[in-house]
Amino acid sequence: MSSNPLLDNAAADVLRPDYDRSKVEARMCHIGFGAFHRAHQAVYTDDVLRAGGNWGYREIELRGPSAPLRALAERDYLYSVVENAADGQKARISGAVVDHRHMEDRGPQGIVNAIADENIALVSITVTEKGYTLGADGGLDFDNPDVKADLANPDQPRSVVGILVAALEARRKAGLPPFTVLSCDNLPSNGHLARRAVIDFARARDKALADWIEENGRFPSTMVDRIVPAMTEESYRLLAERIGTEDPAGIVCEPFRQWVIEDDFVAGRPDWDRAGATFTNDVVPYENMKLRMLNGSHSFLAYLGYLGGYETIAETMEDEAYRKAARDLMGKEQIPTLEAPEGIDLDDYADALIARFQNPAIRHRTWQIAMDGSQKLPQRALQSIAHHLKNGTPCPRLTLLVAGWIRYVSGTDENGDAIDVRDPLADKLKTLANGGTAAERVERVVAGSGIFPAALAQDAAFKASLSENLQGLVEKGARRMVAELS
Repeated sequence: MSSNPLLDNAAADVLRPDYDRSKVEARMCHIGFGAFHRAHQAVYTDDVLRAGGNWGYREIELRGPSAPLRALAERDYLYSVVENAADGQKARISGAVVDHRHMEDRGPQGIVNAIADENIALVSITVTEKGYTLGADGGLDFDNPDVKADLANPDQPRSVVGILVAALEARRKAGLPPFTVLSCDNLPSNGHLARRAVIDFARARDKALADWIEENGRFPSTMVDRIVPAMTEESYRLLAERIGTEDPAGIVCEPFRQWVIEDDFVAGRPDWDRAGATFTNDVVPYENMKLRMLNGSHSFLAYLGYLGGYETIAETMEDEAYRKAARDLMGKEQIPTLEAPEGIDLDDYADALIARFQNPAIRHRTWQIAMDGSQKLPQRALQSIAHHLKNGTPCPRLTLLVAGWIRYVSGTDENGDAIDVRDPLADKLKTLANGGTAAERVERVVAGSGIFPAALAQDAAFKASLSENLQGLVEKGARRMVAELS
């Protein structure tokens, strides 16, 4: 017996670490010990360790709850992952994490020291769009309260960008090379965004530091894909039944996973390609494919599914009209805007996405996917609509998606019940999306939200179509509007 409940109670078919964990080193830090990281990057890393690698993670948490990491530490940093498919589950115990630091326990300087450690070659991040503290122009938002506070007290940083720059400065002062910053957030050109935020902040602190980072630092872009619903009481019960014991740090996810990485690192990296990752010189075709086809159709199903009374994506996909609309959105409206990555058939990719969305074992809530729409719609839908306007081609499903978002952020559903809208602009959007005619609401949202490009904001035909769709959603409801799509 190992005295570790995960190892002691797990069934024989649960995959365990078959490598010497005493030889696994903290070569990487990861900021944001969330569900996606546990189900994605750490699983790839666990597979590389099984293949003979020795790169492990030091987990860094700045604002999230400390309980999951403390529970992880109590179990020697082992945690469970259950891949849930319609025909059963596969389970593993991951050993990719070596240690952790939490802001609550260590404070800013302790976090900076842990990242600046000379053994750390790579710092990855999953902190969502908000964590990059970027403004509308793509540069650092110097009006952000966290950015202001960190620039005023650079030795006591609390924002992600402030922490990264402080750790890079410590490395420079120690005569050490920088670490690679690897963004794993679901953002287009995420490496470029991370680089811009870090260098903008560094330049505001010290021009020489910014020049050093620009010359020596590396910020590769990535495309990440795996459906990882938020954990619920039901999923924790499923996990406990499958693993044989409760695991507060455990995670349930779909079987599919994908990781495409720009191969540009300053001090080495794990051989993630041995675990199925793709290294490339150009991530853009992959990320556009995923953001528009997967995430765009996900948003369509989320807003219109929620308004139609469906709780999860799988439930929404049981409605034939929604299923057909999601597939047509991909095939007729998103694929024409894309350059296919080498070796990928976009129609086959669309069919595979439909199959993934239909997985009844993954309870991915429409409400969860609907969060932070103001941050997501530009890359998921608005850029594609601009393409269609420029080329004179129709995009009724994308337009209905945007109308569904406006209806959703108004804060009231089709039964008159309040919607718990989670969005950085929630209060502003609610004000813009309420009062007056559908055309007046559309005009206010398009002009006042700050997310619509000029090509759309100035296009009268687009706004008229958007208004017609919004009025239809109010009068007919989401299910009928989806059913009426040709």
